[in-house]
Order: sequence, then C-alpha cells, then structure tokens
Amino acid sequence: MRGRRSGTVVCGLLALLPALLAGCQRAPGAAGGGIPAGAATPAPTNGYGAQFLGVDECSSFGTTSFTEVPCAGERAAARVVARYDGTASDGPLCPPTTDFVLHISEQRPASDEDGDGTVPHGYACMRNLQPPHPGDPGAGGGPRTITGDCVHGSGGGQVRETACDGSGGRKPQYKITKVVPTRTACPASTALYVQLGGRYPVGCARRV
Repeated sequence: MRGRRSGTVVCGLLALLPALLAGCQRAPGAAGGGIPAGAATPAPTNGYGAQFLGVDECSSFGTTSFTEVPCAGERAAARVVARYDGTASDGPLCPPTTDFVLHISEQRPASDEDGDGTVPHGYACMRNLQPPHPGDPGAGGGPRTITGDCVHGSGGGQVRETACDGSGGRKPQYKITKVVPTRTACPASTALYVQLGGRYPVGCARRV
C-alpha cells in the first residue's frame, strides 16, 4: 500500500477575501487574467503524482493540516481541480465553482516531492467530493463570485456574497446575472455593478 503524504496547508476563509467586492461607486479595473489554458499541473494517472496535492489528487479534511489520500478511499473529502505555485492573491483565479482553497505554506522534508527537502509554496483549488458545494452559483460561498450568486450591501460601497435562498443569515439584495469585461456590456436591467477581477471584471446585478 502506498504511504500517505502530508503537508501543512492553511484553508482559505472563502467568504472573507473574495467577498469584499467593490460596489457601484467603484469603476471596474482590468484586474489579473483568468486561468490560462495549460496553467495547471497535468493530472497524474495513479492518484499520487510528483506534486503534493496535484491536479485530480484528493485530500482528507483536517483542522490544521490536510493529508493527500487516494480518491477512492474513505478518508477522501475533496479533489484538486487546479494547482498553482505562489500565492492566490498574485496568481491565477481558481475555477468558478471551486469550493475552497488550500494554501500550501510550509516546507517539510516528510512531504518532499523531488528529493530536495522542500514542498513548493502554492495553492490548490478544491472541490468537495460530496455536497454541499459552497462554490456553486447562489450557494453563498467559494473563493469566486460568479453568475448566479447573490450579494447584500455591507456599507461603505461594499457588498458581500450571501446565499440566494437566504440560508446564509443575510437576505440577498442583488443577484449577478452576467459577468462582462466592461459596464457597457451589462443589460439594461442592471441595478448594481460589482467589481470581480479576472478576465471579466464586472458583475451585472439586478435587485431581488
């Protein structure tokens, strides 16, 4: 049986950073591009690739650390859908329906991939193997705000994402119907422009 590999990672608090979205008072910027084709590590065929938590590999859930485990095993909880070096704030965006992000932030020889004694810093975009999926449209979570998501005003010209069905504790006020490159591409029914970043930095939102 193959031994498990583990590394220390920090689970991104999904609703905090990406949900601090600029409201209608702020002009959309041409923020960093979306995920380029071929940017992610190719999927391994045996479930244990050369990279710790590479694309299509799975992790268990933990409180302070996550372990790479076989995807067919009973401990498997989430699958890597994209993996990048560096930090999430400077790197490519995760795929739209990513449920959460793991920030791989500590070097440990026990998790060595190539014999040099380190695990490269980076981040893994994760999708739960079973529901719930907070990254789905309207679910109120995930690291991205996408078409179908709902937001509510949080003061100071800012909005935060919340579940469209009201289960998130805050009643939704707007729903994003489209993401576009510029405000002029939004439909006439748009009541709020939400700054998102990426290739399509403007969210066109209507009142709900």
